[in-house]
This record gives sequence, structure tokens and C-alpha cells, in this order.
Amino acid sequence: MKTKNNTQNIILERKDIPILDCWDLKKLYPDNAAWEKGLKILEGLIPNAEKFRGTLSDSPTELKACLQFNIEVGILAERLGYYAHLQFSEDMGNSVTKDMLERFTAISVKFQAASSYQTPEIQAISDEKMAGFLESDELAEFKISLKKLLRYKPHILSEQEERLLAMQEEFSETAQKSFGALTDVDMIFGDIETPEGKKPLTQSTFMTFMLNPDRELRKKAYGLFMDEFDAHKNTLSTLYNGSVQLDVFKARIRKFPSAIKKSLFSDNVPVSVYNNLIDAVHQNLPALHKYYGLRKRMLGLDELHLYDMRVPLVSDISTHYSYEQACGLVIDSLKPLGDEYCSTLRDGLKSGWVDRYENKGKRSGAFSAGSYVGEPYILINYKEDVLNDVFTLAHEAGHSMHSWYSVNNNTFQDYDYSIFVAEVASTFNEQLLSHHLMKQNDKSFKAFLINKQIDDIIGTIYRQTMFAEYEKNVHAMVEANKALTIDSLTEEYRKLLEVYFGDEVLLDKRSSLEGLRIPHFYSAFYVYKYATGLSAAMALSKRVLSGSGPELEDFINFLKSGGRKFPLEQLKDAGVDMTTKTPVNTALSNFTALVDELSVLIG
Repeated sequence: MKTKNNTQNIILERKDIPILDCWDLKKLYPDNAAWEKGLKILEGLIPNAEKFRGTLSDSPTELKACLQFNIEVGILAERLGYYAHLQFSEDMGNSVTKDMLERFTAISVKFQAASSYQTPEIQAISDEKMAGFLESDELAEFKISLKKLLRYKPHILSEQEERLLAMQEEFSETAQKSFGALTDVDMIFGDIETPEGKKPLTQSTFMTFMLNPDRELRKKAYGLFMDEFDAHKNTLSTLYNGSVQLDVFKARIRKFPSAIKKSLFSDNVPVSVYNNLIDAVHQNLPALHKYYGLRKRMLGLDELHLYDMRVPLVSDISTHYSYEQACGLVIDSLKPLGDEYCSTLRDGLKSGWVDRYENKGKRSGAFSAGSYVGEPYILINYKEDVLNDVFTLAHEAGHSMHSWYSVNNNTFQDYDYSIFVAEVASTFNEQLLSHHLMKQNDKSFKAFLINKQIDDIIGTIYRQTMFAEYEKNVHAMVEANKALTIDSLTEEYRKLLEVYFGDEVLLDKRSSLEGLRIPHFYSAFYVYKYATGLSAAMALSKRVLSGSGPELEDFINFLKSGGRKFPLEQLKDAGVDMTTKTPVNTALSNFTALVDELSVLIG
């Protein structure tokens, strides 16, 4: 990576990154010593969980005392957990922060085990008695969280069983942690010779190479990258099999008919929404295949490969934005969201919310990690010559501002929003950035942006839906007692590649290994929310930009609503109904129009 001004081609050690380019975690804890004190306090609170046993059905007062204690512990645990998680993400090879995260996890599991009696005891309260409790003023602030908890009544086990499940929770993350350690730390992808000199190939730089106009360079980078996954395919397939088996086990023990129904239950999303997404995308695959034909012709290729998918069709456009320039561009594009939104975000982006640049061992990609205490922190691996990184900044800023509004308008027990709606807030910002940049009159740049919008819709709706379909099929295989092997996993993935890419794209043997390198698969049935999120964001951004005022108020209220409502209800209040295929079909109709417009512009 580069230093602050992105002039070097080496990846720096964490200690060599300028402090101003790092996030400021002091609002969580001033240093590791203070964190250690907090961890001791958390551990010391564990025995206190026992004192509420047998009292929760006595009166609203007794139940409230337990719930307030859980909030005290919850705020402390979240604060400790985020600090350790963020520090570990800075350098995943750092044994000190890895130890901190593991010790925090161990103590958290102890608390979960100590308090595991609480949910069964609450669920055992008769419906009539609980109805009276919920009408009392004492439990008014807990009414929403209690109603959500009571939905799980058919899926709560006995006290002893809940305790056993809580005790094993730490080990259930083994596959995911091992995948991260293997792909982000242990796997070495090598270096690529470029006209500017030798450059490292990493998880973070891979996409930079895929955007490079030099086809031989892209081919070499793709080959080196996938060869490394090929070398570890048996380990990776074993890890993913373990993750899927665990998903199915948890669903069965909780008395859910399938892993997908268990996953969607917390958001109160019917499986029909998931299936509607897949159906709508399949209906719109001809438009995608048409675009691949256009891409193939515009690149002048006899064969179109996966390493040809992201290189811009408008090849004479280059962009260069420093981090400071990117912040200014993002803020300007978000002015339709009002002064409070923009001024808060401007201050955050420049004063400690963001960890900006890549360093050795740093987690690849990007994320926003908001908590009730502390800032809504952002991790990115910013590169000045990649326009997509400006969009990534806007995307993660959307998450962070969603967290900021949720924290400032809700109690702790009600502030945490679903990932289903999180992806709306983030991709909404990307839509506004695209709209802002499209105001430029340069024909080539406009074609470049349209090309990017097309590729983003492919990446977020078509591609994530393919991933979602793969997850659905793989979990169904395990539920039908079929073995997940390297051959069965790659065969299933290959089938979907052929359906989604069609006849215009030549798929080599290594392409089937792609399913082994997707980190989100270790959080099952997550990726479909990217596709539904962008579909909703496209509808809501258009609504806000063309509205007269109430539309913006609806959207800001959506950001403020936190976890007070289920996501489908929140989105309906904001102006879009995701229980129908309409938002997805509308988004993909827009995709078709963009393809037609690009075809005219670049002739």
C-alpha cells in the first residue's frame, strides 16, 4: 500500500501508518490497560446474573431489575468487544489483540451461560400474565424487546439445553475465524510485475488488478490469485462444510424446519421474499447476458473471461482522488440529506471515525462498526486511483450515519437495526454519489459512470443473488443428508456460474473455486440483503431526489427508527414494499435502460 499520500508501492507495517490516517478508538477506551480493567469488571458481573433466578415471573419490578442489569452488562460487553475487534482488524497477525479478542469472547460466553436461564424463565410466564406485565408502566421501555423475545417461544429450549448451547458458542466461530486467518494472513498471492514496478497481490489489491486495462496483467493476477485458492481448496471446503453443518444443526435444535427459515426469522422476513428475489433475477438474466455480449464486443475479444468482467469499457478515463478530496466529494453528493447529516458526517470522516489505508495484516475490504458507546467506526483500504473506493467510502458512511441516528434516537435495547435495512442506508448513499457525478458534462466520463453503475448492479443484485441461491442450495443438500465435498461444492457453484453468465462468458476450471473464497458465506443467508438493499435504495433515492420534503423526512425517520420495527415494516414506512417483486424488477429495468444508454454513448 501506500503512505498517506499513496506514493509508495509497498505495504507498510501498522506501526508505520501515520496516526492521522488511523481511527481514534479513545472514545471506547484510552488504551489497552483501561480495556483490561473493563474486562475485569465484566467478569466480576457474571456471578450477579444468578441473583435473578426464579424471580422473573414475580412482578414487573423483578423482571425490570433483571433487564436493566442485562443492559448494563450489554453496553459494557459491546464496548469491550468492539474495541478488541477493531484492534484485531488493524493487524490480524498481532498476537496481543488476537489474545484480547479471544479472552473477551471467552468471558462473554461465560456470561451467556450464567444468564441462559433467563430466556426460558421469561418464556415460561403464562401469556395472560405476560400480557399484564406488558401493560405496566414499569416495563414500558422494554415492551418492544420483550415482544421480539416472545416470538421465539416455540424455539426456546430447556434451561440446561440453553446453557449447553451458550457454552459452545465460542467454538462455533472456529470455521469463520480459521477462514479469516487462512485467507487474510497465511495465504501468500505473490507479486505482479507492472510498468510501474513490482506490486503485491493481496485480497485488497486484487480488484485493482482486475480494473487494469492490461489484459495480460489481469490474466496473470487472476491466475495467481485463484491458484492460491486451488492450493488450499481441501482445507477451505472442509471449513465451509463445517460452517454449513453448524447452521443446519442450530436450526434443527431450535425446531426450525430449515436453516434458511431460522436465519430469516429474526427479521420476520418470509422465505417468499428470498425466493422472489431469485425468481425476479432469473427473469431478468437475458438483460445481463446481453450486456456481456456488449462487453465482449467493446473490448474486442474473441473470448470473455472472468478477469474481463470489471475493467472499464471506457478505458481512457482515469481518476485520482486523495482521501480528503473523496470526503469532500461524498459530502457534496449527500447535500440532499440535509445539514445535520452532512455536518455530522464531515466531522466524523476527518476526525477519527476512519481507518484509511492498507497495512500488513489488516483485514481486507471495508466495514462500518457502530456501537452504542464510541463512534460509528469505518475500516477501509483506500486507494486514490480506484474510483470504486470513493463509492466504498460513501457506502460505509451510510452505515455509520445510520448507526449515528439510531444511537441518538433509541434506548440501548432498541437501537440495533437489522442488516436487512443497513444495506439500504449504505447503497442509498452510493446512488446519491452516482447522481451527483452524472451532472458532469463530459461524455466519456458519463459513459464511464454508467458503465460503473451497470457493473455495480451486477455485483450487488445479480452476483449476490447468485451467492444467495448457492447458499440456499448448499444448505438444502446438507438438510437432505448429502455430503459437501470439494467436488459437490464446486459442481454446484459451476452450475450457477453457467446460468448467470450464459454463453457469452468462457468459464475456466478454476472459476468453480470462487465459492470457496467468499467470507460472507460464513454468516449464512446474509448476502441476499445486499440485493434487496440496493433495490430498495434505488427506489428510495429516486423518491427523495424527486420529492418535495416529506420524502426526505420519511427517509431520515427510517434511519432514526433503529430496531423498533421489523425491516419490511420500516421500509414500507419509508416508501417501498419489499414483499413484492416490484422493487427488484424496477431496479433491473433500470439496468436494462443503462445498458441501452451505454451502447449508444460508446457506439
